Amino acid sequence: MLHRVVITGTGAVSAFGIGAENFRQAMRVGRSGIRPLENVPVEELKIGIGAEVPDYDEKAHFNSKQLHALDRCTQFAMLAAREAMADAGLEVSGDLADRMAVIVGSAVGGKTSDDDAFKRLYGDGNPRVNPMSIPRIMMSAAPSHITMDLGLHGPAFAVSSACSSSNHAIGDAFRMVRHGYVDAAIAGGTEAAITFGMMKAWQALRVISGDTCRPFSADRSGMVIGEGAGMLVMESLEHALARGATIYAELAGFGLSSDAGHLIAPSQQGACKAITRALDDAEMAADAVDYINAHGTGTPANDPTETAAIREVFGSHADRLMVSSTKSMHGHALGAAGALEAIATVMAIHEGVVPPTANFNTADPACDLDYVVNQSREAKVDAALSNSFAFGGLNAVLAFRTVR
Repeated sequence: MLHRVVITGTGAVSAFGIGAENFRQAMRVGRSGIRPLENVPVEELKIGIGAEVPDYDEKAHFNSKQLHALDRCTQFAMLAAREAMADAGLEVSGDLADRMAVIVGSAVGGKTSDDDAFKRLYGDGNPRVNPMSIPRIMMSAAPSHITMDLGLHGPAFAVSSACSSSNHAIGDAFRMVRHGYVDAAIAGGTEAAITFGMMKAWQALRVISGDTCRPFSADRSGMVIGEGAGMLVMESLEHALARGATIYAELAGFGLSSDAGHLIAPSQQGACKAITRALDDAEMAADAVDYINAHGTGTPANDPTETAAIREVFGSHADRLMVSSTKSMHGHALGAAGALEAIATVMAIHEGVVPPTANFNTADPACDLDYVVNQSREAKVDAALSNSFAFGGLNAVLAFRTVR
């Protein structure tokens, strides 16, 4: 028996602060969280901007004993998971502790601790490394701490597939609930990779914008690195109905593909396959889709490739689609990007407000869709996709719809 899967809770930490409501409000008004960097020495970088979590005080949320074991990346995940559970009104009691999964995506894990440890060792010549470095850095730290924080004993693991990590994590959780392996799951992604070492590495790759992220605009100049976390609580429809939960949307399909081509350059065919497989998995007609939250990185290569893929899959219906890239506001949060974008997509369905592509200036002939530029749009959204197309050609697309 296959179960329908619904979203009943959301939690977010983003460039707009802690809380999904802060994130949703920013999406509604098209406010950008991209600003001058504060947590890294920009005088030694050519990159001066990012989408950092503002005014973050870790001591306001965790005690000193907890902080000894928690990288910033894991902290964000725990805060988002706590909020998502509270939003869902889901109590861990009875059998649920054993029948709830925790799956968290991250591209690079605890890079703040990584940077700190190796700066001490190689930069400062200090032979003593923090004994908690490995537990803080490891990719699986976030799901591990969420299980301990919430008292969950079901399946729990981390997923890493670069910029598609969140979508893969959400998709894995979706399949577990759909097939009855668990009754509910917390899934999403987390990232805190705005460190000096990582920003130097991104700088060397030459894909970062020097001013802002303007996806699909002819004058786009690259991506902007963000950070944060997004978590979704998902349940079987019958489990949610039985407890009278508020249902935001149904997660109806999950499509995956690999380009098997270039490590960095995007593939139109790879994107097409992931989109088509998500639609097929959801048994959703292409012309039923109203909105696509695009991968939309703002790089010269990604945006026209994604546009061409959408046109190939949707044909003439592409002209009726609303498409936007919320990375123009919350930045490219790497392994957390898909989770934040999934929240934006779910809210578009639930609230009937499509988030915009911010910072858009000039039309590009190679990017010729309706990108909902600069202002959000009130519109009925019955079905929507959220695209993630990662380095390495690892693609994952989520298909959402209203619950009927």
